[in-house]
Amino acid sequence: MSASTAATGYSARRTLPLRVEAVRQLRRRRTLVVGGVLVALPFIVLLAFQIGGTPSRPDRTTFIELATASGPNFAATMLFMGTGFLLVIPVALFCGDTVASEASWSSLRYLLAAPVPRARLLARKFTVGVAFSAAAVLLLPLVGLAVGTAAYGWGDLRLPTGATLPAAEALPRLGLAVAFILLGELVIGALAFWLSTATDAPLGAVGGAVFLAIISSVLDSITALGGLREWLPAHWQYAWADALQPQLEWGGMIQGVSLSLSYTIVLLAVAFRGFARKDIVS
Repeated sequence: MSASTAATGYSARRTLPLRVEAVRQLRRRRTLVVGGVLVALPFIVLLAFQIGGTPSRPDRTTFIELATASGPNFAATMLFMGTGFLLVIPVALFCGDTVASEASWSSLRYLLAAPVPRARLLARKFTVGVAFSAAAVLLLPLVGLAVGTAAYGWGDLRLPTGATLPAAEALPRLGLAVAFILLGELVIGALAFWLSTATDAPLGAVGGAVFLAIISSVLDSITALGGLREWLPAHWQYAWADALQPQLEWGGMIQGVSLSLSYTIVLLAVAFRGFARKDIVS
């Protein structure tokens, strides 16, 4: 059909609005399950402290040992626990399930026949996936802050180094840490998204991204690799702790974000290029 005979009122820019895609994803059962788990985790950790008692070691050197010092400390502990694996799962799920699930339900070709341009379809789905990932990354420390404040009171953020940050200063620092974690996890989201465009199996896309994240962490623990570890996304995943130092340090966070964004751009380019040429049969 030529452009002159196209349906009256059709505009590619009006297809698949972000609001519609967001509502579709919000109603998914996996979204509710992930949200429920992230909300429940701070309560589970609190219960563990109530049963096991408050850490009493005089040489408290980790955020976990300082978790009961204040609400901000409890929130920092949630970030510490979530970094590395727990927060990888929702990011991989929201970004890796989005396209492959449409293919597995045999609804992808109907979306493209709507017609939704392929590039717009991917852009909308990745945008919504990142938005839900950001909500997941933010939800864990936010609930942790509320639970920790209710249980241990509001106070300064005590650091493993022995220093403290005033509560008013600790909150924006925690916000910076959350922002770094999200930007660092973008590479996992982009990897899962690329796999989602290449397979019709949502579990394969999500599982593949999580598996490679684990491999990256394992390789980062091999000190014999030397400087090569700096090219692994996992090498910088705890650099957010630099935001919680008495003197804010940017070096590690800048390198981690730069590496993550570089990988993300490459993976998204591969995803868009591959999907533009893909024969959609489902």
